Amino acid sequence: MTQVTMTVNGKSVSGDVEGRTLLSTFIRENLSLTGTHVGCDTGQCGACTIDVNGKSVKSCNMFALEADGAEVTTIEGMANEDGSLGTIQAAFREHHGLQCGFCTPGMVMTAKALLDENPNPTEADVRAYLSGNLCRCTGYHNIVKAIMAASGQDVSAVAAE
Repeated sequence: MTQVTMTVNGKSVSGDVEGRTLLSTFIRENLSLTGTHVGCDTGQCGACTIDVNGKSVKSCNMFALEADGAEVTTIEGMANEDGSLGTIQAAFREHHGLQCGFCTPGMVMTAKALLDENPNPTEADVRAYLSGNLCRCTGYHNIVKAIMAASGQDVSAVAAE
């Protein structure tokens, strides 16, 4: 076992892990932050997407040891300080960018990465950026609308596909 220390959602955390422990497992099991979902364990679905040192990461593809010393943000860290929904989360709720909710944490975290990189994306930009995240319920239309709305853009022209 090796001890890892990182900052998760603004708080310093430590824990003992085996070398093979995935970051998603550490977050869910050691830290009890269960908003980070694990859907495929292969990095294909995007449900486990988090932010590590300002970069979007699929946490099922990263070992906890690799995050030693890192700044990590999970879906739990996306809320406002008072516990209310953050801008992206509120846009997902307002524009019904979810159905079953399983993919939602990964979608919100991917939206954060996109908007950090490109605060004024086109609809095509949003759709391309979401290509690494799977949703089996929504058809993506309302997810795209939610992300466009979170960027402050008019969503009335978002095409239904």
